[in-house]
Amino acid sequence: MTIFYHPRFQKSFKDLPFDVRQKAERKESIFRANPKDGRLKTHKLHGELRDFWSFSVDVKYRIIFEFDGDDITFLDIGDHDIYN
Repeated sequence: MTIFYHPRFQKSFKDLPFDVRQKAERKESIFRANPKDGRLKTHKLHGELRDFWSFSVDVKYRIIFEFDGDDITFLDIGDHDIYN
Protein backbone atom coordinates (compact mmCIF):
# COMPACT_ATOMS: atom_id res chain seq x y z
CA MET A 1 0.00 0.00 0.00
CA THR A 2 1.24 3.45 -0.94
CA ILE A 3 -0.20 6.56 0.70
CA PHE A 4 -0.30 9.78 -1.27
CA TYR A 5 -0.98 13.19 0.26
CA HIS A 6 -3.28 15.59 -1.58
CA PRO A 7 -2.05 19.22 -1.48
CA ARG A 8 -5.16 20.15 0.57
CA PHE A 9 -4.21 17.51 3.15
CA GLN A 10 -0.62 18.81 3.28
CA LYS A 11 -1.79 22.39 3.91
CA SER A 12 -4.38 21.38 6.52
CA PHE A 13 -1.84 19.14 8.28
CA LYS A 14 0.73 21.93 8.43
CA ASP A 15 -1.84 24.28 10.01
CA LEU A 16 -2.75 21.85 12.83
CA PRO A 17 -1.46 22.28 16.38
CA PHE A 18 1.75 20.36 17.03
CA ASP A 19 0.13 17.83 19.39
CA VAL A 20 -2.56 16.98 16.82
CA ARG A 21 0.09 16.47 14.12
CA GLN A 22 1.87 14.03 16.46
CA LYS A 23 -1.39 12.13 17.09
CA ALA A 24 -2.07 12.01 13.35
CA GLU A 25 1.38 10.54 12.70
CA ARG A 26 0.80 7.84 15.33
CA LYS A 27 -2.61 7.01 13.83
CA GLU A 28 -1.08 6.87 10.35
CA SER A 29 1.30 4.18 11.62
CA ILE A 30 -1.67 2.14 12.82
CA PHE A 31 -3.44 2.81 9.51
CA ARG A 32 -0.44 1.57 7.50
CA ALA A 33 -0.53 -1.72 9.42
CA ASN A 34 -4.31 -2.12 9.09
CA PRO A 35 -6.58 0.61 7.63
CA LYS A 36 -9.58 -0.88 9.38
CA ASP A 37 -8.02 -1.27 12.85
CA GLY A 38 -10.75 -0.67 15.43
CA ARG A 39 -8.72 2.08 17.15
CA LEU A 40 -9.15 4.23 14.03
CA LYS A 41 -12.95 3.99 13.79
CA THR A 42 -12.61 3.81 10.00
CA HIS A 43 -15.92 4.28 8.22
CA LYS A 44 -17.35 4.92 4.78
CA LEU A 45 -18.86 8.36 4.31
CA HIS A 46 -22.33 9.14 2.94
CA GLY A 47 -24.03 11.73 0.77
CA GLU A 48 -21.78 13.86 -1.41
CA LEU A 49 -18.72 12.21 0.15
CA ARG A 50 -19.95 8.64 -0.44
CA ASP A 51 -16.85 7.77 -2.49
CA PHE A 52 -14.57 8.50 0.47
CA TRP A 53 -13.66 7.07 3.87
CA SER A 54 -12.66 8.64 7.17
CA PHE A 55 -10.80 7.64 10.31
CA SER A 56 -10.37 9.30 13.69
CA VAL A 57 -7.18 10.99 14.83
CA ASP A 58 -8.83 11.79 18.17
CA VAL A 59 -12.26 12.83 19.43
CA LYS A 60 -12.21 16.03 17.35
CA TYR A 61 -10.02 15.42 14.28
CA ARG A 62 -10.53 13.13 11.27
CA ILE A 63 -8.66 12.19 8.10
CA ILE A 64 -10.66 11.82 4.88
CA PHE A 65 -9.14 9.45 2.35
CA GLU A 66 -9.94 7.36 -0.69
CA PHE A 67 -8.92 3.89 -1.80
CA ASP A 68 -7.59 3.57 -5.35
CA GLY A 69 -6.72 -0.08 -5.83
CA ASP A 70 -3.71 -0.72 -3.60
CA ASP A 71 -3.06 3.00 -3.20
CA ILE A 72 -4.62 5.44 -0.76
CA THR A 73 -4.83 9.21 -0.96
CA PHE A 74 -5.24 11.27 2.20
CA LEU A 75 -7.48 14.10 1.03
CA ASP A 76 -7.92 16.31 4.10
CA ILE A 77 -7.52 16.44 7.86
CA GLY A 78 -9.46 18.52 10.35
CA ASP A 79 -12.47 18.66 12.60
CA HIS A 80 -16.00 17.85 11.43
CA ASP A 81 -15.99 21.00 9.25
CA ILE A 82 -13.94 19.07 6.66
CA TYR A 83 -17.13 17.17 5.79
CA ASN A 84 -18.70 20.37 4.43
